[in-house]
Amino acid sequence: MRVAVLAYDGVFDSGLAALLDVLAGANAMRGELPQPPPAWDVSTIGFRRRIRTGAGHLVQTLPAGAAEGADLLVVPALAERRPDALIAHVSGPDALPARRLVAATRAAGVPVASACTGTFLLAESGILDGRRATTSWWLAPYFRKRYPAVTVDESRMVTTSEGVTTAGAAFGHVDLALAVVRMGSPAVADLVARYLVVDERPSQAAYTIAEALAQSDPTVAAFERWARVHLDEPLSIAEGARAIGVSERTLQRAVSRTLGKSPLAFVRDLRVERAAHLLRTTGLPLDVIARKVGYEHANTLRVLLRERTGETASALRGR
Repeated sequence: MRVAVLAYDGVFDSGLAALLDVLAGANAMRGELPQPPPAWDVSTIGFRRRIRTGAGHLVQTLPAGAAEGADLLVVPALAERRPDALIAHVSGPDALPARRLVAATRAAGVPVASACTGTFLLAESGILDGRRATTSWWLAPYFRKRYPAVTVDESRMVTTSEGVTTAGAAFGHVDLALAVVRMGSPAVADLVARYLVVDERPSQAAYTIAEALAQSDPTVAAFERWARVHLDEPLSIAEGARAIGVSERTLQRAVSRTLGKSPLAFVRDLRVERAAHLLRTTGLPLDVIARKVGYEHANTLRVLLRERTGETASALRGR
């Protein structure tokens, strides 16, 4: 597989390095299999002979035209966490060459992949319209608002939809690179993961901070504050809406627009978040913790913890 990795000014250093290191590791380890798969032919391409990364390092690149012969174009993240600055960059003139390259590559039928803030560049180029995608969990509300034609599932670590693969926050680049390796050889991907001591992370849900998501909308933030005070009670969405001075319909719309879920689902996330915190920081029995977060039966909480975090209650307590 011929893989073109786009390096551009301001690229996230760890993202670029993770992609290159994992693919180099796959090439080094493929010989350990009885029947080695074909090597991954990796090229670092750019719009100038040398680009400067977000941390100020210089990287030598091949001409961007080399992407024409590639089987996959990978776009690492931009080293920018601020939503407004990120959107201004990916939609501005500096990112125009990258947007054109991404659009032309996908139009030619070549798969494209990205992670973290790089997914904004893919969305800005239009190739995610009508597709499913994931992105950095804390940027999902801004992504969802700017790109309504994209179906966003920020809980996913990696998702592929019609030739476009996207991955989650920052070190989701490692998961993305392993997904690329898995396309060519699942056995080599498993081998690389073992050598790098990378655990399977199908979801970002365990890392999500509900409060950070809520702050992008004042109505959602107010509802979140109210819900946290009443987590140990049977919650009424209508009552919550009245408490913060909006209609139930307005609350439903605000939460759906910002978080892509219902108010009840958001409350469930808050309960799981608090329960996980209590498991990690106290010795309280699970049935006591369940009542503290509004569940009568410990088994209900046990099932939710497994669904939302991917871990058992005992594993969370062990942390």
